[in-house]
Amino acid sequence: MNPPDEPPYRSGFACLVGRPNAGKTTLTNALVGEKVGIVSNRPQTTRHAIRGVVHRPGGQLVLVDTPGLHRPRSLLGRRLNDVVRDTLSDVDVVVFCVPADQPVGTGDRYIARQLAEVRAPVVVVVTKTDAASRKQVAEQLLAASSLVEAAEVVPVSAVRGDQVELLEDLLVGLLPEGPPLYPPAQTTDEDVERQLAELVREAALEKVFQEVPHSLAVTIEELIRRPDPKRDGGELVEVHALLHVERPSQKPMLLGRGGSIVKAIGTEARQGMEALLGARVHLDLHVTVLGEWQDDPKKLNRLGY
Repeated sequence: MNPPDEPPYRSGFACLVGRPNAGKTTLTNALVGEKVGIVSNRPQTTRHAIRGVVHRPGGQLVLVDTPGLHRPRSLLGRRLNDVVRDTLSDVDVVVFCVPADQPVGTGDRYIARQLAEVRAPVVVVVTKTDAASRKQVAEQLLAASSLVEAAEVVPVSAVRGDQVELLEDLLVGLLPEGPPLYPPAQTTDEDVERQLAELVREAALEKVFQEVPHSLAVTIEELIRRPDPKRDGGELVEVHALLHVERPSQKPMLLGRGGSIVKAIGTEARQGMEALLGARVHLDLHVTVLGEWQDDPKKLNRLGY
């Protein structure tokens, strides 16, 4: 029980929505205070609903970062939209992210129409204010607030940390009264294997261009933990991962000349894995062709979508 003069403890779920590349994951990471989702300038980087937990003295805010809502061109796209809609039906507040550096477009209006059916209050966040002029930000605040009936409209730069704390306060204030939903030290409910797979995919997205990013999926095939022979009391984790592409022509793009690109992907991903696991990591990567997986229900299920 809270003392009579203390505000009640609040807890609940906030869902971040927006078109692809609206800055949802960067904002989620900034609010949580650590990296819980991968970030890339490629649209459709987020492919699952990722939960990040924000702990405050007066409340606990569980952020659900969703894939970008968009007009789907594949079965994967339809399933990603379903993830967003399922999440929206079950949250306490919706955070609608609209980037400051791009004019409001059909994608934003499409999402606004979906939100018209949602019962939860909507907070419109104009993201990426560091990438736009003051005039652009002011115009975007007006344009964004005309899209939906919003409880609040807030400009934020997740990169600089501008107004992130203010947004946190607003969101916690909109949550129902209730006890904490997660233990104090927990910042995400993502399982370790999915986090490891996402670190590989993030590193790969940085290294490859053209049509590969959309066609790329990563699975962890095996995870072996054993004592580290080089560190007394330490652990060595062996990670075997597969990078799946859709067409044979995409395989050499990921491998690179003499395996140079896949080697660079492995080096970058391993650093993130060692930070995540607090152990030395041996990472084994292989590239495989999984024909047209984005439109094959069985292959999508196998990949976890």
